[in-house]
Amino acid sequence: MAATLLQQIDMNLFLVIDAIYRQRNLTRAAEQLHITQPAVSNALARLRRTLDDPLFIRTPTGMSPTPLTESIMPRIQQALALLDGSLSTQASFDPLTATRTLRLSMNDMAETLLLPRLLEALEQRAPGISVESYYVPRDQLARELAANTLDFGLDVPLTTATQLQQQRLLNDRYLCMVRADHPLAEQERLTLEQYLALGHVHVSSRRTGPGIVDIALNKLGRRRSIRLRVQHYRVAPLVVLRTDLALTVPASLASQYSARLFELPFQIPQMDWHLLWHRNQDGDPANRWLRELLLELFAR
Repeated sequence: MAATLLQQIDMNLFLVIDAIYRQRNLTRAAEQLHITQPAVSNALARLRRTLDDPLFIRTPTGMSPTPLTESIMPRIQQALALLDGSLSTQASFDPLTATRTLRLSMNDMAETLLLPRLLEALEQRAPGISVESYYVPRDQLARELAANTLDFGLDVPLTTATQLQQQRLLNDRYLCMVRADHPLAEQERLTLEQYLALGHVHVSSRRTGPGIVDIALNKLGRRRSIRLRVQHYRVAPLVVLRTDLALTVPASLASQYSARLFELPFQIPQMDWHLLWHRNQDGDPANRWLRELLLELFAR
C-alpha cells in the first residue's frame, strides 16, 4: 500500500512541501523554488488530497505544519539531502569556476578567527564562492545539516549526533586578559585571590546561568564578581581595554589584542572546537574541498 501511495505522488511535490516547511509562507516558498505562488498552492492542494491531511494551517504567524507534516518532514529532508548528495558526488568540482554559497554555523568568536582568513583564501582559490555565516542552536544543528540548509557547523563535539561526521579544528586553553596598563599588569602571575577580586566580563548567549569558568570556581567553593554580561566575544575585549575589568578568554582570541595575558590560577577544561558535516555530504567533491580548506586554515 505504501508503494501504491508513493506512485501517486510527483516527486517534485516533496520539494514544495520542504520549501513551505522552511519558509512558513507560500510566496517565499515560491521564490525559493523559482516558480509562481499559484503553482505552489496547486502543488500543496495535490499533496493534501493525496495524503488526506491539510499539511499546513494558515495562522497569523505563517503556515503552521500539522502533526503529520512534522512527523514526515525529517525523513523527507533526509531523502532530499541524500539524493542531492548522490547527484553532487557524480559531478566534478573546479573551485576556480564554481559558483555557490558556503553556509556556516558558528559563533562570533569563530567568525573573528576564521572569516578574514577564509575570504582571503576564497578570493584566490574559489572567487565564485560566497559565504553566509549565522549561528544555529546546538539542538538544531544536526537537523539543518541533514536538510542541506547548512554545509558545516563549527561547535563543540556532538557525541549523540551519529549521522554527523566530525573533525577537531582547535583545542584552545583559556587565559585571563586585562588591559596592558592595568594595575596588575606588571605582576609575573595572577593569584586566585587577585583573580576573584577583579570585576569580570562574562560572555554568554543565554540570559542567565553559569559559564564554564563559574562552574570550575563553584567546585572550589569560590565565586567571581561579574560586572558585565554580554552575548558576544568580539565586544568583550574592547570593554576590557578601556576599563579595569578582566575577561577569561580563549588564547586564540586573546592573542589578537595588545593586552596583558595571565595563565589562570585554577583549572578549567579547554575549548574543543570541531568541524561538523552530515555524512551524506562526505563524498561530495565540493564539500570535501571546502572542509579541507577549513581544516587547513585552522591548522595555521
